Amino acid sequence: MDNEEYVRQWIDIANKDLALAEHVAATMWPTPYELVCFHCQQSAEKYLKAFLVLHDREPPKIHDLAELSKFCENSEPLFSQILEKCEVLTYYGVQPRYPNEKHIEKEEMTRSLEYARTIKEFILQKMPEIFRDKDENSPKEKES
Repeated sequence: MDNEEYVRQWIDIANKDLALAEHVAATMWPTPYELVCFHCQQSAEKYLKAFLVLHDREPPKIHDLAELSKFCENSEPLFSQILEKCEVLTYYGVQPRYPNEKHIEKEEMTRSLEYARTIKEFILQKMPEIFRDKDENSPKEKES
């Protein structure tokens, strides 16, 4: 598999995680805030890993978005701009999926969606145009 195809696969999965989070947040009642936050974290993780693959680096098998962002910073110093958002989203990768963990509120879910979208846009703007195709999984674009 060539590098371009591998990057596209990471982006495709990232798009699906974010689309799922947005869909669940908009349509499920009661809204499972923790699952929305989890998929926001997963989406951001995969966008970060796509960036690493683009720069010929095999993504490490970690879920710490701040660490992944720091790896990306080796190729693009401006990744420091999203470090705080990565730190916030990292929490949702594991903890909220287990019983008796922190209860997540609607405001945290809303912030997680915002952060995941910001990370997506930030990373895609740092990639060549060929990776910024229309998001085929976005409900807004399917309706057009």
